[in-house]
Parts: sequence; structure tokens; C-alpha cells
Amino acid sequence: MNIYPDLNAWHAEFTALRRDFHAHPEIGFEEFRTGDVIAAKLAEIGVDSIERNWAKTGIIATIHGKTGAANDPDRAIALRTDIDALPIIEETGLSYASTINGRMHACGHDGHTAMLLMAAKYLTTHRNFSGSVHLIFQPAEENGGGGNIMVQDGFFEKFPVKSVWGMHNWPSMPFGMIGLRSGPMMAAFDQFKITVHGKGGHAARPHATLDPIVIGAHLVTALQTIVSRNVNPVKEAVVSVTQFHAGFTSNVIVERAELQGTLRSFDPEIRKLLVRRVTEVCDGIAKTFNTVIDLDMEHGYPSTINTADEAALAKDIASEILGESKVDDTIAPSMGAEDFSYFLQKVPGCYIRLGTGKTDSDPDLHHPKFNFNDDALPIGAMYWVKLVEKTLPV
Repeated sequence: MNIYPDLNAWHAEFTALRRDFHAHPEIGFEEFRTGDVIAAKLAEIGVDSIERNWAKTGIIATIHGKTGAANDPDRAIALRTDIDALPIIEETGLSYASTINGRMHACGHDGHTAMLLMAAKYLTTHRNFSGSVHLIFQPAEENGGGGNIMVQDGFFEKFPVKSVWGMHNWPSMPFGMIGLRSGPMMAAFDQFKITVHGKGGHAARPHATLDPIVIGAHLVTALQTIVSRNVNPVKEAVVSVTQFHAGFTSNVIVERAELQGTLRSFDPEIRKLLVRRVTEVCDGIAKTFNTVIDLDMEHGYPSTINTADEAALAKDIASEILGESKVDDTIAPSMGAEDFSYFLQKVPGCYIRLGTGKTDSDPDLHHPKFNFNDDALPIGAMYWVKLVEKTLPV
């Protein structure tokens, strides 16, 4: 494993910092203490500029190389990490477990933040690159779409770059491996809420009612045919009904039922198809049962799609650090979603997975017993450093 000596020497320092983040988790748009700690560390490191309050609690830090014009778009890249936690009650029993009830770093964003700060220290200390690198400490990845807000607030106008890069720890991948692919890495997602309006009454007189539970059951069945009968089998898509709320006692037919669920896809055209077919299914069943069905569709993150040249470069850098046998550039995409996708919609870039698993039984992401593997900190930092040195050579 090819890790710069400084990064290994700083391992304990950034492990302590990571564990401090872990003990003080904050969810999206509430990362006030987290932001203070990040900004203080960046100032201690000596980065060239620090801008706060992007998407409320986000931070952008800039480091200039030893040569090259500052902020030249052709000599600038962006590295993005996420800083928010999840609304989960921690069950790890760690000495540095969450001190905030109902909040937990169960996705490893504490580790992501520490890795980028470690890389910032190396890049500022050595500046062995030409141009500028912008470090994005983004809030509210989990649900708030902080990445979209940063883009809408003008990140690329103020910090024009030729490429943008992201990384996520992956405990289900063996430690010390990196996985990526050209094309879709993470899915687009949309959420739907369906309200069925019926006519309530006595359960012993169903003929005098319009039962929203029966209508909802038809909806569940019909929605499950969208993927199996409308989507090309060689394409990937998911339609999941995850909630069905109706009724309160055994002898009453209620007035309404509510269903909720999610859509997942990689191809933008398939995404449009899913939304259209959910709408048509609701309209069709409403006509069949002569009732009213309201559909509320909330559009979430787009698909995270790596560009080919940047994926190839990421593979070369990862191979240089870990060896070719430790890099898989043909991994299957995940049906999870990522708001790094909004950055990739604007400029080329690549999002990778860093394997952090110790055993097959390790708790996975979003589990109340999950804990980021601190041994991965120098690897992730090294990837960031080499990425800067390769894309912005002196």
C-alpha cells in the first residue's frame, strides 16, 4: 500500500478528530458545532480561504498550489465530502458513542470529513500541485439535498472547476479496496404519497360503502407490475410501496387510505416512465372504482453518473495506491441515492466506494451499531492527495 509517510504519521491525530465528530453528531442543516470544528481545523492547517454558510451550514475551503494562477478554471478541481449524521439511536457502546440522543453518525460521514481534512493538511503543507483545489464540506446529504442547494447558490459560478470528485466508505466491500464504474453509480429516487378517498360505513354493510382499503390493495398490486411489465428487463428499476395506513377498528370501513413508497432508477428515461406509470395507475384505478385518488409525487436526487475519463483516472490513481488487484472498476451500481449527483450534472467527475469492511458480519451503513473503520483514514486521504497531484500536476 503506497501511503505518504506524513499521512500515516497523522493517523492518530485524525482518528481523534473523527471520533470527536462521531461523539457529536448533527443532522442536516444543524451541523453548527461540526462546522465550527471543521473551520477551526482548516484555519489551523492554513488553507488559503474558508467560506462558511453555504447551504446554511456548509463550508468551502480553497488551497492554492505552488504554481499556477489562483482559481484558473482550467487548473481547478473540487473535492466533496458530506458532514451530516442520521436520526438514529446509537447502539455501539463505544467510549466515543453519540452524546446526542437520537442522533448518530451511522453512515460514516464523520470518517469522510476527517479524511478530507487530513488531505487538506497534506496539500497545504506540501502544495505539490499547480492551480487550486476547492474542498466542499457539504451539509444535509441524507435527506435535505444540501448538494443541490450549494449548486443553486452558485458554487460553480464562484468556484469554476474542470471536475468534481466524491467518495463514500463501503463496509460491505473488503477493507483496502476501491470500487467504481463509468456511468451510473447511484440511483435516482422519487417518493410518492397516494391518498384514496372512499365512503365509510359499517363493516357489516360493505355494499353501502366505497372501501378505500380494497382500492388501496388493487393499487399495491398494480404498482408492482410497472417494473415487471413496463420496464425493459435489461434496465434496472424499483417501485416499492413502503407504507399503507387505513382503519382503526374491526367493524368500521374508513373514509380514506394512504399509501407511500419510493421509485429508484438509473436511466433518466426510465425515471420518467416510472413517474408516468404511477400517475396512470392511480388515474385508472380511480376510474375503475369511481372514486378520487390524489397522488403527491416528490422528486428526489437524480442518478449519480460518473464520466468515462474521470472514472478511468480514478481507477489509475487507486491502482497506484493499492495495487490493481485491489481496484474493481466494474462494480454494480447501488439503488441508494446521493446528492453528489447535482455536482456531476454540472461538470465531469467520479464518485468511488472505499472498502472499509473487516468481516462479513460488520454492521452496514445506517445500522445503529455501525462504526467507521479508522484504519481507512490514510487511504482515503491518500486518494484525495494523489487525485489533486495527478489532475493538477506541477
